[in-house]
Amino acid sequence: MRKSSSTTVQELPGSAAYRPTPPPAWRPRTDPAPLLPDPEPFRVLGTDAAAAADPELLLTLYAQLVRGRRYNAQATALTKQGRLAVYPSSTGQEACEVAAALVLREQDWLFPSYRDTLAAVARGLDPVQALTLLRGDWHTGYDPHEHRIAPLCTPLATQLPHAVGLAHAARLKGDDVVALALVGDGGTSEGDFHEALNFAAVWRAPVVFFVQNNGFAISVPLAKQTAAPSLAHKAVGYGMPGRLVDGNDAPAVHQVLSEAMERARSGGGPTLVEAVTYRMDAHTNADDATRYRGDADVEAWREHDPILLLERELTARGLLDDGHRRTVAEGAEAMAARLRERMNADPVLDPMDLFAEVYAERTGQLREQADLLRAELEASEETGDAGEGSHSPHSPRGPRGEEGDAR
Repeated sequence: MRKSSSTTVQELPGSAAYRPTPPPAWRPRTDPAPLLPDPEPFRVLGTDAAAAADPELLLTLYAQLVRGRRYNAQATALTKQGRLAVYPSSTGQEACEVAAALVLREQDWLFPSYRDTLAAVARGLDPVQALTLLRGDWHTGYDPHEHRIAPLCTPLATQLPHAVGLAHAARLKGDDVVALALVGDGGTSEGDFHEALNFAAVWRAPVVFFVQNNGFAISVPLAKQTAAPSLAHKAVGYGMPGRLVDGNDAPAVHQVLSEAMERARSGGGPTLVEAVTYRMDAHTNADDATRYRGDADVEAWREHDPILLLERELTARGLLDDGHRRTVAEGAEAMAARLRERMNADPVLDPMDLFAEVYAERTGQLREQADLLRAELEASEETGDAGEGSHSPHSPRGPRGEEGDAR
């Protein structure tokens, strides 16, 4: 009798031999339960945990948040004055930026994205040097080795494999170094994100991946990037723990990142931390955010402003009065005034710097190009056509030396 068309493979004669069975020794490589993030973002402010928060840390965070907010406002203003070509503001995300800098030890490395100039400044970098790349004056603007801050990374997520490589090398050499790699929610859709997390987990590299989920990859909302329960859940697939934190709760971010850094330092391997936050300003000064989000959403997040949240806690505990608030604000304003004054000065640029610090030793092609440009500059000087603001390629070169190669 002919079998009906609805007969399954398992019902056919002899099909038992083809039924799949698990391998005899199969088991999950890693227990997924400890790796799962909490169902809600971790918080300190507004919870019982706030009472145990260190007052000195809270005041430090507050001062840095106020300073960071003023830094963001001043840098944005500089774009309108033509002193910066572009500025990706981190207004609203200051708690993430500041906490990331404060959890680092001197020997640790920060790997920032293009939006993370505030983290670099909070780490101790000169604000003018932090903005040099965005001004278009220099490749990076600072010595990464001196400050333990990798170059600001404009291509999405490409800094993540770099962080893993440095952390893995440090582990092999026995150095007490942890790398903290910053990335936005849009960067988690890049292949570099996958490659970095996979290598880091397999090698148990001492690196922490810090995702600032501000809701949009330029104009693309998170819901159009991923169907995952959260970005922190992605960690489980790589075999590392995922942590979810309120990105506007400064002490909470500091605590979660501190724990992840210490886990990496003690040999526990990498951690993926997702901070839920919001970008209050447009993507950059060239973006019109009203085309993809409404004012009501922005106003709702203003009530969850990181400075406002911390002010409430400090005031309630009697740690912040009008005098202290005024002192912090005056310090931030003085920083902005110095930044404004220095950025309004026309820089003295040397076209030969195009070839400086590209390679430790210049390639033959670069030497040929440098010789060609030098000859053109000398010819321009002889005819009086040298542009205002430039100087002779034979003038003193400063710390990079005559050739301007890497130190």
